[in-house]
Amino acid sequence: MIRLDRDDGLWIATIDRPEKANSLTARMLEELCDIADDAQTGARALILTGAGKVFSAGADLEAAKAGLAVSPLWERLSGAIARHPGLTICALNGTVAGGAMGMTLACDLRISVPGAKVFYPVMKLGFLPQPSDAKRLVALVGPARAKMILMAGQKIPVEEAQAWGLIDRLVEGDVLAEARALTADTVGAGPEHARAIKGLIV
Repeated sequence: MIRLDRDDGLWIATIDRPEKANSLTARMLEELCDIADDAQTGARALILTGAGKVFSAGADLEAAKAGLAVSPLWERLSGAIARHPGLTICALNGTVAGGAMGMTLACDLRISVPGAKVFYPVMKLGFLPQPSDAKRLVALVGPARAKMILMAGQKIPVEEAQAWGLIDRLVEGDVLAEARALTADTVGAGPEHARAIKGLIV
């Protein structure tokens, strides 16, 4: 239920469980972790996207009740994405929610189709967000807006999220094609050159 397409130095990981709003099981989360780990040396750029009309609803409900909601796999995944030496892009084909926000926040760029929403209902559900998620969210939108999402439980339209700095570009049309275009320079460059430029930024 995780598809991986390799195109030269570009890897595209697609969450492919649209009948369940791309909610993640433990196995799917492990697959994403392995892809993100392997991409450190195998990919010059990594794109994350989803099938259907939702990027991901986060943890599968039954899996969450069984402990997935507090699994260290979420932190492993976001950490691997954040450490990637090339360009990482989250191409939101729709709404992102819950634990799936972690991989979204860890990417270098977040682009989205219009009409989607971002939300992270940890207060309502009684879970803590992953520590890195909260820090990355604050770095992007500031503490007050982070509280709007994490404490007030607000579902933020991507149009508003773009004004906050959480979404970098709204894409009318093929969001994956736009993500591919954004990776072109990095994929075409030498990996050490890309690593050096990224090192100057982060």
